[in-house]
Amino acid sequence: MTATGHDVEAARAIERAVLDYFEGWFDGDAERMERALHPNLVKRQAGQQLGVTTAHRMIELTARGAGKPDGADRRIEIDVADIYGDIATVVVRSAVYHEYVHLVRTQAGWKIANALWQWT
Repeated sequence: MTATGHDVEAARAIERAVLDYFEGWFDGDAERMERALHPNLVKRQAGQQLGVTTAHRMIELTARGAGKPDGADRRIEIDVADIYGDIATVVVRSAVYHEYVHLVRTQAGWKIANALWQWT
């Protein structure tokens, strides 16, 4: 991706949203998780059934600390693959998850609208 100054600023904001999502999950920080997610998030786990998780459920699970065991290895690689106007695609590789994340720019900033993931 060739980045203009505007794209660099957007990429940094997108990375912050993705870190809020992952680190919020690992830390049990529901506030960070909520800040990262669009209220209409659809998160799907790869597999025959394509399990679906909503923003509300992700925030609830985060508050319970469900992701804390997954945070033992905090390596997170974020690849902002594309930014086009108010949408972006990000590939995230961690010790535990491989995710394809779609974000949308809102008045409140970049928010994760879709995620497709599987265990690493």
